[in-house]
Amino acid sequence: MVDFSRIRGEFPILDQEIHGHQLVYFDSSATAQKPRCVVAAESKFYETINAGVHRGAHELAARSTVAFEEARAKVAKLVGANSEEGQEEIVVTPGATGGLNMLATAFGNASLGRGGEAAKRFALKPGDEIVVSKAEHHSVLLPFQELAYRTGATLKWFDLTDDGRIRSDTADEVITERTKVVAVTHISNVTGAITDIAPIVKRAHEVGAIFILDACQSVPHLKIDFHKMDVDFAAWSAHKMYGPTGVGFLYGKRELLEALPPANFGGSMVELAWMDKPAEYMAPPERFEAGTQPVAQVVAAGVAADWMREIGMENLMAHERTITEELLKINDVPGFRVIGPVESKDRIGTVSFDVDGVHPHDVGQFFDAQGIAVRVGHHCAQPVHRHFGLFASTRASTGIYNTVDEARKVVEVAKKVRPFFKV
Repeated sequence: MVDFSRIRGEFPILDQEIHGHQLVYFDSSATAQKPRCVVAAESKFYETINAGVHRGAHELAARSTVAFEEARAKVAKLVGANSEEGQEEIVVTPGATGGLNMLATAFGNASLGRGGEAAKRFALKPGDEIVVSKAEHHSVLLPFQELAYRTGATLKWFDLTDDGRIRSDTADEVITERTKVVAVTHISNVTGAITDIAPIVKRAHEVGAIFILDACQSVPHLKIDFHKMDVDFAAWSAHKMYGPTGVGFLYGKRELLEALPPANFGGSMVELAWMDKPAEYMAPPERFEAGTQPVAQVVAAGVAADWMREIGMENLMAHERTITEELLKINDVPGFRVIGPVESKDRIGTVSFDVDGVHPHDVGQFFDAQGIAVRVGHHCAQPVHRHFGLFASTRASTGIYNTVDEARKVVEVAKKVRPFFKV
């Protein structure tokens, strides 16, 4: 039996009051808080072995490189990816946004003829199709929308069900023989709905398309195995999986990473460079990791990955499901409407809601006055809000440190919102 009250005690930031109330943090979909072991790992790195990786001959550089690569392997193990030398499938990125933009840029470079024969599978031209969905975070939508503009490809999208789920059942219609890229979210950061990606992946591969998964909201909340899911690429951020900010990861099937041309250029990613002919680039993942790496953050992210695995993702999922069921009771509060599925099945504890007659910013400030941190706005996902006839919403999202009592407090405070604003 996992003692979640003990786990909560590993988060020192929660031991404070906000506006005279004990802090209740329900904004983990934006960024999760960090356990002491993660904070200590980053600090210890700077105190003991701080040095550049893959380039120095001195002892600190060697130790730093070992720590960096061991962390990469820990992250790979969390998501079911290869971590053996020469078979690595994890690329370090500045975050999920950086990883997705890197892919879109690399596909654009392939479309210009860069990368040779092997990269032609990523090239796009007028008449080709890129498929996304209305549920996408802007970090998925915009890079691939821009890729379509640059290459002349057509952008298409999956529609949503009434409760905001991606219409996976229409995969055979939306994805055609002209489709070259499919990029969709695993879990919406607005509705919390888990996408049934299996039929989308199957159809994408039937027509020879590349499938890209936004795994930002799934890696911190679900047991993930990218090999079993058969996705081609996946991106996510460390700061949502209880790790540091400023770093993320891109998973790619090894054979695809080997064929993909680089998107960023500079030190540490080139084998040979000349003045009068193109450079020869390193094998992946180094090919995609130009410049100085965020080594301390990667090391700390590796600690976060191990910490999550030690708790057990099945245990984490069960705990959060209980919290989610309590949070969803906010849909029963008069004047409140949950934006997304109102049952806990096939969703996580990301619960967005609209309050009749009260602006989301006012709702958020009312919650903040009670010491409860929630998110307000469009959550960088405007199309899904338009699907529900909204411009913005208020969002409460769970983490491993939340309790049933905290979820009940959210619902109780919700009951006071409309009376306070005299609606």
